[in-house]
Amino acid sequence: MRRHRWRWLSFALVLLAACGGASTPTTTADAAIGDPAAFPVVVRGITIAGLPQRIVSGSATHTEILFTIGAGPNVVATDAYSDYPAAAVALPHFDAFNPSVEGIAAMDPDLVILAFDPGDVADGLAALGIPTLVFDAPTTLDDAYRQFEEVGAATGFAPEGEALAAATKSDIEEIAAGVPEAVRPFTYYHELDSTFYSIGSDTFLGSIYGSLGLVSIADAAGGGYPQLSAEFIVSADPDFIFLGDGETPQTVSGRPGWADLQAVTAGHVIVLDNSLSSRWGPRLVDLIRFIADGVYGGSP
Repeated sequence: MRRHRWRWLSFALVLLAACGGASTPTTTADAAIGDPAAFPVVVRGITIAGLPQRIVSGSATHTEILFTIGAGPNVVATDAYSDYPAAAVALPHFDAFNPSVEGIAAMDPDLVILAFDPGDVADGLAALGIPTLVFDAPTTLDDAYRQFEEVGAATGFAPEGEALAAATKSDIEEIAAGVPEAVRPFTYYHELDSTFYSIGSDTFLGSIYGSLGLVSIADAAGGGYPQLSAEFIVSADPDFIFLGDGETPQTVSGRPGWADLQAVTAGHVIVLDNSLSSRWGPRLVDLIRFIADGVYGGSP
């Protein structure tokens, strides 16, 4: 099964893209930044005794959040898919799909953030006295905003996390408010991979489309993350096709029976940036604006 599907399908949703190089971090108690007076703090039931000075991020989404709120200088390592911002690429990396307690512990972290937990890594790290936060993929935009706030609280940047959540929510609401009312909702097919796994309106990504007045054809297949058939998609004849798997409008139009789909003939096959469409971090605004522009020809 292809990794991109698993990010959304199993909601490891590990918010992925490409990987980067390596250098030795030098973060120390003197160099660490944040508000030490905010500790101890409890986040998701985990007690963090003091200001984290060596943070390991096992999630590209949360790497972006950390750097956006200002905690980047305290991050000493990330997962291999943290390709944004550029400062994160220079850090040591590890495989978030196959992490080991020993490998992470060797980085001497005082806080570990994961987007999912294969093999009870969090428990293993906790046994070593290393606080570990596991952030499941959100189901709504409000869940995503809450994670901004929680990451801020856990790292000594609570006001910055709250401000990021508020600003992101405001920007997204402004984009959604600028969407014209349609006589009927536009339908769409979002392709997670070339075997036709898709998303329903009841998923996190589906809620983003829904905020822009779009309805998934996968709802008729029960929603969630169903594997559709080519015949089902052709019969549904969606208004828009969104590609999140590296396919192109040319490859889609070359599929048997797809050349006559209204999305294809109208030029409504839209290629999404992989790192935007598989993460729920600060760049959600960019993703939503891109979709709104593609559907309506412009947004606030």
